[in-house]
Amino acid sequence: MTTVDLTAEQFDDTINSNDIVLVDFWASWCGPCRAFAPTFQASSEKHPDVVHAKVDTEAEHQLAAAAQIRAIPTLMAFKKGKLVFNQAGALPPAALEDLVQQVKAFDVDAAASGSDRA
Repeated sequence: MTTVDLTAEQFDDTINSNDIVLVDFWASWCGPCRAFAPTFQASSEKHPDVVHAKVDTEAEHQLAAAAQIRAIPTLMAFKKGKLVFNQAGALPPAALEDLVQQVKAFDVDAAASGSDRA
């Protein structure tokens, strides 16, 4: 599966109608964002069961503000509509793969009173 571009209008529906969604908040002028893009794309191809979405913070100012994006790239992971990971900075391929595996294994229902991180 390829990455999908996400707008404010699509955000909630995408997060809530898919089991796992990774969201990469980025901008075209951001060097680390451009460097992370091939890693994110490769992950989307390896894990077609996980939605890999990208939010252009320049085009989606209000969405970036609502998500409290303070630095880019920022990666968020949602499982069953719940935020389970939120971190600024580009991840190397092995770390992104580890994150995907942790999110897949994470029992969001059992963690209702626990941590917000996978």
